[in-house]
Amino acid sequence: MLRITIHDDPGKLTFQLEGKLAGPWALEAENCWRRTVANGSKPVRFDLTGVIMIDVAGKAFLAAANNQGVEFIASGCLMRAVVAEITDTSERSCERF
Repeated sequence: MLRITIHDDPGKLTFQLEGKLAGPWALEAENCWRRTVANGSKPVRFDLTGVIMIDVAGKAFLAAANNQGVEFIASGCLMRAVVAEITDTSERSCERF
């Protein structure tokens, strides 16, 4: 299961993802993101600190979001490594990407 909470703050739109970013949940997250940003021009970030599992579909979704300029917030070894791989950065100890 995946919970998606959208925080519409001045100057930034944050998608807080919690749970499993895998299979149909990754597709649902992508659909939610695309529907939400279609009407806006604010910078977007994904808060991945609550993600406990990610699969190939989840990584593909995050890679597509990265290509559109989405910023990531990650914590924990797994998510920092995934974000570093997707963003092609070697800074794995950094909390914000």
